[in-house]
Amino acid sequence: MLEGIIWEQVFVGAVVLGVFVAFLKEWFPPDVTAVAAFVIFLVTGMLDAEDASGVFGNSAPIIVACMFVLSGALERTGTIEALGGWFERAAGKKETRIILVMALLVIPLSAFVNNTPVVVVLMPIVIRLCRKLGLMASRFLIPLSYAAIVGGTCTIIGTSTNVVATSTAADIAGTGKYPSLEEPFGMLEIMPLGLAFVAITMVYLLTIGRKLLPDRTSLASLIESEEGKEFLTEARVADNSPLVGKLFTETPLSKMRRDLRLIEVRRDGILVQTALNKVRFRASDLLLFKSRPTGVVSLKEMEGISFSNDDDEGTNLGLEDMHTETAVLMEGIVGPRSRLLGRTLKELKFRQRFGVLILAVHRRGVNLRERFEDVRLAFGDTLLVEGPPDQMRRLFTEKDFINLSVPRERPFRRSKAPFAIGAIAIFMVFGALGTLPFLPLALAAVVIVVATRAIEPNEAYESIEWRVVLLIFGMLGVGRAVAESGLAASLAVATVSVFEGYGEIVVLSVVYLLAAILTELISNTAVAALLVPVAAAVAVALGCDARPFVVAIMFGASASFSTPIGYQTNTLVYGAGGYKFGDFARVGLPLAILLWIVATFLIPILWPLHGSN
Repeated sequence: MLEGIIWEQVFVGAVVLGVFVAFLKEWFPPDVTAVAAFVIFLVTGMLDAEDASGVFGNSAPIIVACMFVLSGALERTGTIEALGGWFERAAGKKETRIILVMALLVIPLSAFVNNTPVVVVLMPIVIRLCRKLGLMASRFLIPLSYAAIVGGTCTIIGTSTNVVATSTAADIAGTGKYPSLEEPFGMLEIMPLGLAFVAITMVYLLTIGRKLLPDRTSLASLIESEEGKEFLTEARVADNSPLVGKLFTETPLSKMRRDLRLIEVRRDGILVQTALNKVRFRASDLLLFKSRPTGVVSLKEMEGISFSNDDDEGTNLGLEDMHTETAVLMEGIVGPRSRLLGRTLKELKFRQRFGVLILAVHRRGVNLRERFEDVRLAFGDTLLVEGPPDQMRRLFTEKDFINLSVPRERPFRRSKAPFAIGAIAIFMVFGALGTLPFLPLALAAVVIVVATRAIEPNEAYESIEWRVVLLIFGMLGVGRAVAESGLAASLAVATVSVFEGYGEIVVLSVVYLLAAILTELISNTAVAALLVPVAAAVAVALGCDARPFVVAIMFGASASFSTPIGYQTNTLVYGAGGYKFGDFARVGLPLAILLWIVATFLIPILWPLHGSN
């Protein structure tokens, strides 16, 4: 029997290790990896039907989905946008005041709604304010993300990490091994420690952290400074044009490449796929040029070129029906729900599909100006896009991109804002009173916003980040396998044997640190689902209350400040601010260490180690 148990633990440990490696190497999307591991445990018998029912009966994924819908309702009714407008008016012109006002807005919002849409809406507002004042956006976007993260630590619903951790704790409490976990976590139970995190983070960002914030150039400013204002010009080849039958390289147009560059040829409404230097012009071909002002002037001054409002057609190049408009330059981030994830610009035929040009891509701290057509797009990639205003509007109305240049132009249902705010207020008040479990309250709030049309049913479905929901389901299954196989208990015994001699508080500190390190490398929700059973087992092995150890996992798994990949809001601002990977370590690592020390001393005070066990 012992050998069977050991074999099960080795197998589960190997699968978990494979999950970590797959997360780090990004072989597959995290949700696919997590669900695949869950399926492996089911197929091999590590988990049975009852275990599977327990995973799918867990309320965490449904509550997280409900929070996405409620956040979407606030966004669609213009509530977050209106608060962003208040921020722009109140921010002033000084750096410290801008950071302070931004935090005063973001932290309370993030405590009760999903922080990702908060950051998505405020990013372009912050960037626009920086451009108006001549400031570097990189001085403010990291503080924006950090404020959203610590704001989420103030309540149980502030982040999916807390929801998953508390739901997992309630799940394992049913085994009878952890009496202190049998009482559910209250909505505001963790607020005292969350407020301590908020206060320390704000003091740090306004003092030491502000001096460490980098001055980085965004993609747009990089291109604008090098190339200046540009235009897109269309011209059609006339029937009697001398261009007909000639290769592009044989015409005067090929000699103007510095100020006038041919970027596209359309024939009968279809883009010609042949390389431009091999295109042989035909009558009625539509030519699209990218040009500087001097290039437009030179083209217009060519003898024989006529326009749609001219009387003669010209006799030299035979270009007619010319139309010129300013090329709009905009930045956008590939969103977490984008249909473009994992595909290259070449595969997408981006130019043909959207009618705009990609000038550069920012990824992992590098601005790519060349050979980015074959790069597979990933969440957080920032693209510099150029094209006509109408095409830009069409591009950014789709959910594939988050517009960084200007806030999205779409009508808000402002008259429905009271319903959205009221639904969330009801959820918060009754959740704080503890009169009803979180799940029925969350569902009731969703019913209110949908029934009152604060958000349409199809928009409600679209607002849910299904990848996150599936990731939670998968990792709950992995966490249950870790607990049921005895691996959690074995890891707990090993941890205690190494650190027990240093005292219980040191072991608690190590548990927090483990969660904080892992969350910098993989999804924070995955860390919470995986480590809560281990942390509870460590508490039992020590003879301590399990509750403070679960709290340590909650806060440690949310303390993602040192890399741009551990937390979604960090990934969002990574490309938008033109940051390098090391910028997060330089600014965030001292903060992470500071919060680790604070948590080590405050958790045992707020949740005594021998309170209930």
